[in-house]
Amino acid sequence: MDLLKEKILKEASIMTSDVLKLDAILNHQVDPVLIMEMGREFARRYAEATITKVITVESSGIPIAFATALTLGVPLLFARRKKTLLADPDSFSERVPSFTKGIVTDIMVSRQFLTPDDKVLFIDDIIANGDAARGLIKIIERSGAELVGLGIVVEKSFQAGGRTIREQGIPVESLVKIASLDNGQITFE
Repeated sequence: MDLLKEKILKEASIMTSDVLKLDAILNHQVDPVLIMEMGREFARRYAEATITKVITVESSGIPIAFATALTLGVPLLFARRKKTLLADPDSFSERVPSFTKGIVTDIMVSRQFLTPDDKVLFIDDIIANGDAARGLIKIIERSGAELVGLGIVVEKSFQAGGRTIREQGIPVESLVKIASLDNGQITFE
């Protein structure tokens, strides 16, 4: 997506050769027009699949997953990162490390909303090492739901996440792949 690449070049910040800060685009502020365009693109790429729900991990994946779910006309389900007083005590959960946050958190999905009847499209903002994605994939597998694919806004292809998910036989569609952040430069694949 050329528009996304332009936004990244204009508004992203390279923190290290491994970390790209996308707060102005995905992680703190979002451009609704761009978000809807990305949602339509994921819906187009997975148009042949019979999707019953779009799923993501809170919080940065929610806007893109919402736009995708709206375009597909299906519900959006997101894995919570924090347990609340009203959380379903009988949830699927998985402990996952966060590359950018440098912490380990639990992600949870209520059994009420993810069943063996579901065919889900997993949408996420960024994939680096893929730990959160693998955690949510395990939850989807345990639920008996079918994962039809994974849509990623930005794949850092110089890290293993996208590759390891593909090696599991899961279709992965990335809107943008970044090959390198070396020398303070963003190099797209």
